[in-house]
Amino acid sequence: MKQWITKSGYKITRVLSGRSNVFLLSDGVRNTLIDSSVSRLWNKLQKRLDNLGVQSIDYLILTHAHFDHAANARRIKEKYHSKVVVHRDEVNYLANGENVLPRGTMFFTRPIINIIGKRLFRFFRYEPCKPDLVVEAQYDCKEFEDNLFLIHTPGHTAGSMSFIVDDEIAIVGDTLFGVFKWSVFPPYAVDTESMVRSWGKLLATNCTVFLPSHGSSVNRELVQKDYDKRINTIK
Repeated sequence: MKQWITKSGYKITRVLSGRSNVFLLSDGVRNTLIDSSVSRLWNKLQKRLDNLGVQSIDYLILTHAHFDHAANARRIKEKYHSKVVVHRDEVNYLANGENVLPRGTMFFTRPIINIIGKRLFRFFRYEPCKPDLVVEAQYDCKEFEDNLFLIHTPGHTAGSMSFIVDDEIAIVGDTLFGVFKWSVFPPYAVDTESMVRSWGKLLATNCTVFLPSHGSSVNRELVQKDYDKRINTIK
C-alpha cells in the first residue's frame, strides 16, 4: 500500500487501487477515509483496513456519489461508526443509491454514454446512505483536524469535492485522472468547462501532489500544462 507523509506528519495510505483508489488519512489518533470503492471490493477493503490496525473511522469523505466511490458508504458508517461527508449537490444521489449520468469527453467514451449509458447505470445502484455532514462551497475541517479543508471542484459531477491536506497534497476524486501520462482530463464529466475551472482552484493551492481516484499520483506540472492548454478555450 503506497503512502505519502506531509510536513505536519499526516500519513496518507492508498488502501485500495485499481478499480477506484481509496485513501486513508491518519494523524496517529484519528482516521479519515476518502471514498469507499465498489461494493464487490468490500471484503478486500475491510481486510486492508484490518491490516492497518484501523478499528474506527471518524469521517468518511465522499469526493462524489458515483457507485465506484460511494457504494460501501453505508457499510463503513455502520461498522466503523463514521460520519459521512458529502457535497450538498450529491446528497440526493447518496440517499437513494443513484448515480448522475456524466457525458463522454473523448471519442471512445462518447458512444458508450450515448448508446448504453442510461441502461448501464441502472445496474450500478448501491446501498443508500444518509450523510452526516453536508458541504457547500468550502469547508474548513478544524472540527476534526487542523490544516485540512474541502473545496468544491465541480465538473465530473456537480458536487465533486477535493480534500486539501496541509496545503501540500490534494485528494481530488475524478476531477483529475492519473491514467494518462500526457493528460489529466477525465473521460467522463457532466460539465467540462466547470472541470477546467476546478483545476484552477486546485492550482490556487500550494499542492504539488494530486491523488486521483483512478490511476497514479499526478504532479503539479502536468495539471498546470493541461489547465493552460484548455482554459483559454472556455473564456
